[in-house]
Amino acid sequence: MNMETKHIHIKDFNYELPDERIAKFPLSERDSSKLLVYQHGEVSEDKFTSLPKYLPEGSLMVFNNTKVIQARLHFRKDTGALVEVFCMNPFSPLDYQLNFSALGHCQWLCMIGNLKRWKEGKLSREIDVKGKKLVLSVERLQHDVVNADGTKHLVEFSWNDDSVPYLNRETQESDLRTYQTVYSKIKGSVAAPTAGLHFTDRVLAAIDEAGIDREELTLHVGAGTFKPVKSEEIADHEMHSEYIVVKKQTIEKLIAHGGEAIAVGTTSVRTLESLYYIGKKLETQPDASEDDLHVNQWEPYEKCVDEKGTVHYLQNILNYLNRNQLSALHTSTQIIIAPGYEYHIVKRMVTNFHQPQSTLLLLVSAFVHGDWRKIYDFALSHDFRFLSNGDSSILIP
Repeated sequence: MNMETKHIHIKDFNYELPDERIAKFPLSERDSSKLLVYQHGEVSEDKFTSLPKYLPEGSLMVFNNTKVIQARLHFRKDTGALVEVFCMNPFSPLDYQLNFSALGHCQWLCMIGNLKRWKEGKLSREIDVKGKKLVLSVERLQHDVVNADGTKHLVEFSWNDDSVPYLNRETQESDLRTYQTVYSKIKGSVAAPTAGLHFTDRVLAAIDEAGIDREELTLHVGAGTFKPVKSEEIADHEMHSEYIVVKKQTIEKLIAHGGEAIAVGTTSVRTLESLYYIGKKLETQPDASEDDLHVNQWEPYEKCVDEKGTVHYLQNILNYLNRNQLSALHTSTQIIIAPGYEYHIVKRMVTNFHQPQSTLLLLVSAFVHGDWRKIYDFALSHDFRFLSNGDSSILIP
């Protein structure tokens, strides 16, 4: 691996995404979505319910079981009355990814606590975004979108710095039933791991019947996942840090499967690949604290002559957990996966279609050895739905 990766120009990962290709809402039957199949360089179309036939018997499939949490924001009126704004789901832009990267302002459907005290006008408060002090304002828009129980109000958020996307951790979270994977368990994400949204109980049952092992890990998705790359070269893009939890049993399963897995979603990919570098760190620092095991953004690109192999590094993690009597590994990762990255654990990937010029597109490109354009051209010309609520793909390089 080399440091050429740092000099990748993000403009080379741009494509035309027409608004009508962005899925505004999920399908009522999640698993009836389209499945793009990329197999050994060939692209074809299938239905998501057919997924098990693309998974080798005896393989291990890994899911991210993070659960989306909701955002409550408190604003105080001049009178001293406290108003609670509870973000439910994005309204403009409608897509989570686009909303999280909005600059200057965006709109959400919200529930409002102490509504009678807030008839009109803007409410403001100071917030801290990565050490930057910003003033966040909210305003109720008169054309409220009233749902069956009449609780949702349209609220415009605006802030006084157009260069900062709508990324303050506590401000965008949604716990709609449709925006949660069926296997979500551990609260902590601002956005669902969207590849997982296609899985239903019947698809999971079919995967079990096909003799495929299933494991779960946790990566809490930060809003930074959707942060657009603003710099010309990716060297200047700072990756967000995300919290990960991997159970001892999952490490044991990975070892039993020869250190190989099928990842559901880019969040699972990032967690699994981070394990390689965590195990590598333990080779020279067996007594590191869990915080010291944090994976830095460019760590994977540092040359190392003496690679011991995936199973060896996973064994290091298992030994570490046993030595410290830990049932799970709790640490964080800032890993950036981009062309030039060499995958160690993930052999197949289930993922949705990502925004142009995003780090998620870089991750996919690295996986399919630069073949991403062929995949995206096919998806665009065959009516696939894009982004969070859209269709998905199985990638088999």
